[in-house]
Amino acid sequence: MARPRQRPPSHRKPIPDRAAPSAATPRHGLARVISKLGAASRTQAAKWIGEGRVTVNGRVAHDPEMPIDATCDRIAVDGAEISARERIYLMLNKPRGYVTTTSDERGRDTVYALLEGSGLPWLAPVGRLDKASEGLLLLTNDSVWAARITAPDTELDKTYHVQIDRLPDAALLAALHAGIDDRGERLAVKSVRELRRGDRNAWLEIVLDEGRNRQIRRLLAAFDIAVLRLVRIAVGAVSLGTLAKGAWRTLDPDEIRALQIASDTSQRG
Repeated sequence: MARPRQRPPSHRKPIPDRAAPSAATPRHGLARVISKLGAASRTQAAKWIGEGRVTVNGRVAHDPEMPIDATCDRIAVDGAEISARERIYLMLNKPRGYVTTTSDERGRDTVYALLEGSGLPWLAPVGRLDKASEGLLLLTNDSVWAARITAPDTELDKTYHVQIDRLPDAALLAALHAGIDDRGERLAVKSVRELRRGDRNAWLEIVLDEGRNRQIRRLLAAFDIAVLRLVRIAVGAVSLGTLAKGAWRTLDPDEIRALQIASDTSQRG
């Protein structure tokens, strides 16, 4: 029997396998996407959804956690389509008596009252100052930038001027620097120095590189010291300067970059 005829070897290059499909675009909850687009806080967005004011691809959405692909799904509020807003970064000189929330169930004034009539889109506070505290508060609609600055491992310096109800001595300043344990948290300052004193009280400059809740007030209370005033004057290299109380201004490009670089450097370190 004749052998089957052998085909000559092919000199063509093998056809490569098709590339594997790329990973699916991340999908996030509808309320979160609206917030990240800078249209409203997540709480406000969830309220709009509950009121039937939000549509996705022309259909009314009812679930704030509805998975959304922000790159292709069309989102509208009251018929007006929303998209990513221009990134805005600003500082506000917060007066005492205002809370840093979008709304307050107890009817207290919020920092957003100071932005009314400005024409600004919705902005989120970058960190917080409690009602009794004053000074530099950053706000932005760039959630990625804000997250880098407030990340626990950022260790971005925050400088405060604090008026206390007694006259400090070297031992007290050393004790504040050494810190205390309070409710399972270590509270300490990065640095502290006396700025000036009167007959019965004094001003301290305190620098923190972490963001514990009410950290300065809790630390001083451990030494039976009351805080008369607490003013944040700087975050990193960005200073409050001469900005009037209750006023705001946008950050310049150098300030935005300085905070970004400082946070990136500390996280790498």
